[in-house]
Amino acid sequence: QVQLVESGGGLVQAGGSLRLSCTASANRVSFYPMGWHAQAPGKQRELVAAITRDGSTNYADSVKGRFTISRDNAKNTVYLQMTSLKPEDTAIYYCNLGRTSYTRYVPGDHWGQGTQVTVSS
Repeated sequence: QVQLVESGGGLVQAGGSLRLSCTASANRVSFYPMGWHAQAPGKQRELVAAITRDGSTNYADSVKGRFTISRDNAKNTVYLQMTSLKPEDTAIYYCNLGRTSYTRYVPGDHWGQGTQVTVSS
């Protein structure tokens, strides 16, 4: 029933940009907060950015000023615009359909398969 598909990853040089997309197939996607998480090899999955159903956003300190999360409810899609990329941004990026029980973003049980972002130095 619930399906999340990420796209837009790739290989870029430091300082470059990418735009990730996550399209959700679920009932009333607009009711869900959504988030992007990154998982580097051998490391834990960490929150990068989140957006509530009302459009409020928050970011990890490491990406503030460089990444922008947005959503298009008509398309059931959340985006992550990534600029000024750094090698440490290299990771698999996953989107998540957050829990509706909270006003702020809290990860839910539904993850996409991820899209690889590799930033070379």
